[in-house]
Amino acid sequence: MTSWIEVSEQRLAGNLRALMESVGAETEVLAVVKANAYGHGIELCSVALARAGVPWLGVADASEGARVRRALDAAGLARIDQPAILAMCGFLPEDVEAIAEHALTPVVWTAEQVGWLQGSGSAVHVEVDTGMARQGVHPGAELVDLLSEIQAANLLLDGVLTHFCAAEVAHSKLTQAQQWRFEATVAQVRDKGLAPRWIHAGSSSSVDNPPQDAPWLAKLAKTVGARPMVRCGIALYGYCLPIEQGRNRASQTLDRGGAQTALRSTLRPVMAWKTRILSLRELSTGETVGYNATFAAPRPMRLAMLPVGYADGLRREMSSTNARPGGWVMLRGRDAVDRRAPIVGRVSMNLTMVDVTGIDGLHVGDEVVLLGDGITADDHARLAETISYEVLCAVRAG
Repeated sequence: MTSWIEVSEQRLAGNLRALMESVGAETEVLAVVKANAYGHGIELCSVALARAGVPWLGVADASEGARVRRALDAAGLARIDQPAILAMCGFLPEDVEAIAEHALTPVVWTAEQVGWLQGSGSAVHVEVDTGMARQGVHPGAELVDLLSEIQAANLLLDGVLTHFCAAEVAHSKLTQAQQWRFEATVAQVRDKGLAPRWIHAGSSSSVDNPPQDAPWLAKLAKTVGARPMVRCGIALYGYCLPIEQGRNRASQTLDRGGAQTALRSTLRPVMAWKTRILSLRELSTGETVGYNATFAAPRPMRLAMLPVGYADGLRREMSSTNARPGGWVMLRGRDAVDRRAPIVGRVSMNLTMVDVTGIDGLHVGDEVVLLGDGITADDHARLAETISYEVLCAVRAG
């Protein structure tokens, strides 16, 4: 094993509690565990979140939903006590059997999808496209026709949802426009004589950066006698996108900073990604390190080699040169104080070199933290000019 992941169920539950407190007692939290729980392990996290009391788990598709349901069953949780599972990213005809077998609730937005489910008696959630232009039925006549198809197919309309495209932008006019469209959507559902149990919109960023007219969602849900719900993913795992000020994301450069919001200050990273020192070597002044000799030792140095690289998800952008510092790892010296060890040279496919000069008591086999306390996914993302989501999902331990 070249590297491994440790997941703190205690921190996961703590982050869930922070989200629940932020949204208030009248709003529920759907815990998103798609993409292998953002790299944290879908089975482990689903069981931990179910035991913590979440009413819904969100997966990408029927295959993930089946994995979650089997994990909940294997954990000894009675079906009646298990959270509902929302398959959020669509399905194909061959998935219908798994949807029924594992009691999944699919998101639908086309008459074709409704037709595949006809006669199954399934509960469904309808997604409305209020501005994301990705998946969802258009409000207006198209929505009315879809609702009629659902009624004719003898399916239960259990929920109505939308997804915001700029939830991390403060005072976003895009979000406000989407809210107005969703309000009109819910009115259409009410006028059709349907009474969904759930009205949901928003994400971790929506909790961190609530609408100006909060509790907007709770008020909207009341108009049809439904429960409000937000779908939270990244915050469960200890992260949030920075709140962007004044402009929409499409018109500004990436900003990986972000002030500490009330929610963000309570979150703690759930994942620790670790490896071990594979070898140690001494370097003389002027010796170069790694591909293309992008780093030359400015003085005698001691380096540790780690058996991980970009094939494992350690971003190549973490590389360094003499002119440009890169990323770092955390290790522990003889004094038991956590120390930064800078990455030197290029991160390669399976190996990475770090500077351990002056850190006493190191041995081959000593533990090294690649992600965790002292070096977070936000740190990786800032260097790679990406987001913490991509960093976490890319980790491939083993």
